[in-house]
This record gives sequence, C-alpha cells and structure tokens, in this order.
Amino acid sequence: MAEPTVSAGLARALLEFAVSRGAGQAALLERSGIAPGDLEDHDTRIAFASYLALMRAGKELCNDPALALHFAEAVDMSEISVVGLLTLASPTMMDAFAQLNRYGQLVVEVDLGASPRFALEQRGGELWMVDRRRDDECPELTEATFARLACNPRRFLPRPFVLEVHVTHSAPAHRAAYDRIFQCPIAFDRPWNAMRIDPALPSYKVAVQPRYAFGILSAHAEALLAELESSKSTRGRVERALMPILHTGTASMDLIAQRLGLSRPTLYRNLKAEGVTFEQVLDELRHKLALHYLNGKKVSVNETAYLVGFSDPAAFSRAFKRWTGTSPRGARAPRS
Repeated sequence: MAEPTVSAGLARALLEFAVSRGAGQAALLERSGIAPGDLEDHDTRIAFASYLALMRAGKELCNDPALALHFAEAVDMSEISVVGLLTLASPTMMDAFAQLNRYGQLVVEVDLGASPRFALEQRGGELWMVDRRRDDECPELTEATFARLACNPRRFLPRPFVLEVHVTHSAPAHRAAYDRIFQCPIAFDRPWNAMRIDPALPSYKVAVQPRYAFGILSAHAEALLAELESSKSTRGRVERALMPILHTGTASMDLIAQRLGLSRPTLYRNLKAEGVTFEQVLDELRHKLALHYLNGKKVSVNETAYLVGFSDPAAFSRAFKRWTGTSPRGARAPRS
C-alpha cells in the first residue's frame, strides 16, 4: 500500500481544536510539515505521518496528553467528513455501521487488505464491535476512533450503548479521561481493540438527516472513494502529477519520476505492472481532457491544444483525429 493518508478535513479540525486549547497554529503547522493551503479542501488528502505529527505536537503544545480523546469527544464526525453525514442519514445503526465500513477510509486509511476495518462479533453471548487495526505505534488513533464512536451517537440514541472497552495499548497517565468519556469498564493490554455494545444497538433508529440526503451523500462518497482508490495506483499518481504541468508541454517521464520520488526505471516497472506505459498514460489523459474542454464549449480549439500540452495546433488536430476519428472543430460543432 502507498503511504496512508487522512482527509484534510480531519487534519483541519484537529488543528483548529488544538489552537482553541492554546496551541499556536504556526508552530503546529511547522512541526507537522503541513502547509495552510493543504487544508482548504476537506476532501483532499494529508499524509497520515503528518497528521500523527500534528496530533503529537498538539498534545505537547496544549499540555494535554488526552488530546485525541478530547478532540473526538468535542468534534462530531459530521462536521469533518461526508462519512459522518452519511451515518446520520442511515435508517438504523446497522446501516450506519455499513457506511462506516465502506467509506471510513475517506477519513483515515488503514491497510487491512480487502478486509473491512470494523466487525461485529458475538463472543460468549455478548456483542462486540471490533477494530481490526492494531495500535502498537499509534494509540492516539484508537483513542480518537473509540471516543468518537462512543460520543457522537449519544445525542440521538435512547441510552448509553458502549458497555465495555478493550484496547491493546497499556494504560496511559491520562487514564481518568477514559473513565469520564466512556463511562464503562476499560481493559488495557488486551489482545484486541474492541467495544462491547448493547445487543439492541444494530436496530436503533438513526435518520437524523432526511432520507433524500442519503442518496446525494452516497454519490459524493462513491466519487471520493473512486478517486482515493485511483490515487493508490501508479497510474493515478502519474495522472495527478501531470495535471498541473500538462499545459507547459514539458511533461516527461524523468520529470514525473522525480516528482513522485522514484527513479525512471522504477516508474517504468510500476507502470508496466499495471499494464501501461508512461506514453499511454500521457496520451490518454490528453485525450480525456481534450474532450472535456471541447464538450464544455468554453475554450477554443487552439486553447484546448495549449491546455493539453500541444504547442502546435496542427499536431493537436492530428492527435485528436487519431483518438476520435474526427477533427477537434467537428467535435466542438453544436449538435442539431
């Protein structure tokens, strides 16, 4: 798996929360290596390592070792991500759980292969919600995940539903924060991360958001998920690196390899493993964008040629004829 990421919305919310508790924004950004512009769009991605550095800088600068717990308790997921809104638009908690499993990586990516991150398991006649991710190197993520799962639904559920909490990490110095937030028995140094829940929880009604919103939010989440999946492939990474420089006409395999932190032979092998070459990726991206610009009818043929990296309109016309069998002007002509 490529380096895991989190949503910029999650990182931005953590930054704002830490600042509200006394940390300096400039110091937080500097220590995490995050630029302010990286956080403008909630749906863009931030390296997980940067998010973790932000969390740990916040803990130190706020003098709050329980910052992950306090952040999750105070900030609702619906304020951060489409995933939170989807769960609120789900008919029942079981449906909300399904949405969390399908789209949770839009908030935080976890490498578990094809396995879902969360599972409901029956053990000894009791129902457990299990987080299959281990937290050996990042207990803060388990703290935030479990605190958010426990706290966010309290405003619409009829009664407390978390009955017991197990975590794989050792009891921290801020153990008292666990007791206050979870309000149930907590066991540390256990072989799994899991919460024992009310057996009736899956059937609890949710639907805080209208059902109409569910379809809109699902479509948006699916688009984001497809984009995230594409970004994990070498082809997707190459396309993203090409987009801002395509119009310059300087896009080359050497330049893109450098931008991706790869050698040219490594980039060649990675693309070959996906069944494409750099030249194919570049050509097909130009084709796709040319159709987009011409169908939009907001730019001329010559402007389209420039935007997709052709300095010579005649060369663009020949390429377009090869792609589509027709000329750019014919493709741009209004339909009868």
